[in-house]
Amino acid sequence: MSQTPPPDTTAPADGGGYDAYAIQQKWQARWAESDPFRAGGTGDSRPRKYVLGMFPYPSGDLHMGHAENYAYVDVVARFWRHRGYNVLNPIGWDSFGLPAENAAIQRGADPREWTYANIEQHKRSFREYGSSYDWSRILHTSDPEYYRWNQWLFQLLYERGLAYRKESPVNWCPNDQTVLANEQVVDGHCERCGAEVVKKKLTQWYFKITDYADRLLDDLNQLEGFWPQKVIRMQRNWIGRSVGADIDFEIEGHPEKVTVFSTRPDTLHGATFMVVAPDSDLAAELASGSSAEVRMRFQDYLTNVGRSSEIERQSTDRPKTGVFLERWAINPINGERLPIWAADYVLADYGHGAVMAVPAHDQRDLDFARAFDLPIKVVVDTTAPITGAIPVIELDENGEPSESALEESLADIDPARTGIALTGDGRMINSGSLDGLSKRHAIARITEELAAAGTGRASKSYRLRDWLISRQRFWGTPIPMIHTQDGRIVPVPADQLPLTLPDAEGLDLTPKGTSPLGGATEWMTTTDPETGEPALRDADTMDTFVDSSWYFLRFLTPNDADEAFSTAEAAKWAPVDSYIGGVEHAILHLLYARFITKVLFDAGLVDFTEPFSSLVNQGMVLLGGSKMSKSKGNLVEFSASMREPGADAVRTAIAFAGPVEDDINWEDVSTTGAQKFLARAWRVAHDVQSDPDVVWAEGDESLRRVTHRLLADAPSLVEQTKFNVVVARLMELVNATRKAIDSGPGKADPAVREAAEVTAMVLDLFAPHTAEEMWETLGYEPFVGLVPWRAPDPTLLVEDTVTAVVQIDGKVRATLEVSARIDAKDLEALARADARVQRALAGREITRTVVRPPKVVSFSTN
Repeated sequence: MSQTPPPDTTAPADGGGYDAYAIQQKWQARWAESDPFRAGGTGDSRPRKYVLGMFPYPSGDLHMGHAENYAYVDVVARFWRHRGYNVLNPIGWDSFGLPAENAAIQRGADPREWTYANIEQHKRSFREYGSSYDWSRILHTSDPEYYRWNQWLFQLLYERGLAYRKESPVNWCPNDQTVLANEQVVDGHCERCGAEVVKKKLTQWYFKITDYADRLLDDLNQLEGFWPQKVIRMQRNWIGRSVGADIDFEIEGHPEKVTVFSTRPDTLHGATFMVVAPDSDLAAELASGSSAEVRMRFQDYLTNVGRSSEIERQSTDRPKTGVFLERWAINPINGERLPIWAADYVLADYGHGAVMAVPAHDQRDLDFARAFDLPIKVVVDTTAPITGAIPVIELDENGEPSESALEESLADIDPARTGIALTGDGRMINSGSLDGLSKRHAIARITEELAAAGTGRASKSYRLRDWLISRQRFWGTPIPMIHTQDGRIVPVPADQLPLTLPDAEGLDLTPKGTSPLGGATEWMTTTDPETGEPALRDADTMDTFVDSSWYFLRFLTPNDADEAFSTAEAAKWAPVDSYIGGVEHAILHLLYARFITKVLFDAGLVDFTEPFSSLVNQGMVLLGGSKMSKSKGNLVEFSASMREPGADAVRTAIAFAGPVEDDINWEDVSTTGAQKFLARAWRVAHDVQSDPDVVWAEGDESLRRVTHRLLADAPSLVEQTKFNVVVARLMELVNATRKAIDSGPGKADPAVREAAEVTAMVLDLFAPHTAEEMWETLGYEPFVGLVPWRAPDPTLLVEDTVTAVVQIDGKVRATLEVSARIDAKDLEALARADARVQRALAGREITRTVVRPPKVVSFSTN
């Protein structure tokens, strides 16, 4: 239980004895004793809902950004319980990772101590917040009981050919001294610490996510309408499928052909040089066969390139640099010799690390060609229409467009002169058999010709790269592989899992470019499971995004010692029905979770291909106009924020602050206003003087209409995550009830009791402690959080009167209160007879009348 001291505050005047702290303590103790929110087991026949918030990282106490997320999670979970569902709403901690290790280094402590102390603080905060979790399903990813199954998952991918080790240029954080996946580099900097990322060549473990690129892209269609469009668009862009052709070029003096991917194989006749990535193996091989002077220039250039991030290298406004390698490629379509350059605007891991440069029709190629005085050849006439006939221009004696005519038509847009590449569609020129064809037909024709000649084929390329999962840090899942003396790499035997981390005591955890595990000599030493000879463990740990890629499945059977998760329970509960968290995970976590789900589907372990059926992204909570951040000291801590107004006031204020997806400024969130509202609601329950068995239908009809409109409208508002509107409607109901008590039929009216009971039930979504106290005050047993949603009376939803608008020539001239069931004839008559309408007409003749009962009458006079 929380040890937060009671607030030294005076309850609002209209709330009487409303004591938020005492109410919190009372109901938190009751919930802890009864555990009312545990998901039902096998015998529970209710339909199921799996509601999940993205689980937190235990870096100190929670802050108000977390408070927002977990308030929304609880609203959804409580709502579905009221709607009659068996709800699974678990909580766990993403407890491996760099922040814990860095904090431990600063304190000279074991990362375990810091991590688990923070988790205990989180638990206290969550209980104080009134979160309706199933506390029997807690998990921590840093527990051996959890990360054993990370290791099982790694070996599953390895067995399926989806985990491999290779040497390649990687993103390197010089501050944290570890590698980063492409997705963890933001604008050229480490997403964790902000240090500028550099390239470094290392041998690392990868998951082959690119094997699933098409499915990851195409299956986004399943999520249309259920995920935010922004997230779907970001995932599509990140995967970045391009369709084109692989083209094989011979290299003079090089034994192997070089394959280039191009989305515009139709422009092959316009290729005037080739560019290779300077940090690719191909560039090194080609440079090695060049002169000593070129080799020296190349090495100097490669050193400079290593200081630039991929973002910088891809910048369009950056001056083009490069080194001519004194090597030549042969264009397979026309036999022309193309000079080969190494230039940093080509990346080693895009396509095949080499591009055919067509400067007339690609801006980066054009900029490079102009910088180094390379040929520019136009092969697409962008002035020609792409449908119908070629435009009428001067023809030669063979009936073909003359060269002079073509030159004249293109003179004004010549890229060599303008510096602007011709990237639009048009008709092919200077391209042999392709001349006159449109882009689409030219691509098809050239692809066929390349395939027939054995020098190319249709192909696809992706922006997506394989997932680099090695990390040179201590606090993570050990990679369960063994390196033998004869160079083999073999899995740790299953009966030896989990391969647990050694004790941190005595290890130097300071980032230094190699894993601290390498210093644990006894731990590193093992035996070859096949020969019994001495062998070494893998010294790296796994990216923590592996931990979070499948945790939603472990929640189904978190204490199972025999399997990662129960396939039977997965069939019952998964996929997650409502997943709630920040948009900052739009690419990283969500993409990886989708990939692992598809792998598990292919392995026959789950019967679905997408992990999260519905996704809700909340906005950020800002302080001083900036996102709350512990590292920047810019935050309001979770527990501190609840000391004076109480948890219910914080939850209600957050829900009322604005639409879920919008950012909110903490300075604008009125917890004082929310506390006053809750006190008024609490007071209403205490003022009720009728018995629980009173007949509601005998109560005041106008108040009952407000009550039943809320009952009818709230479900769709919650499902649309319009939580702020629901709170506003609750305030409207409390005000209407207060008015009925103070100046209407009075405290004993049955409608007042009905309104108070509905207020308590709906208020449970936002302020559960206050709602439980109201429910008990009204004479009922706990818990209001389990009360079925009441059905609205349809007769009370029919409006007796509505406001009809009367327009004259498009301008509103009068409004009329009329019966909701008025017919067109009577509505028109009332409108014509209205004095305001008569004055506005000023004797003009009505030439046209449109009547849409019961709300609109439109007269035209001209």
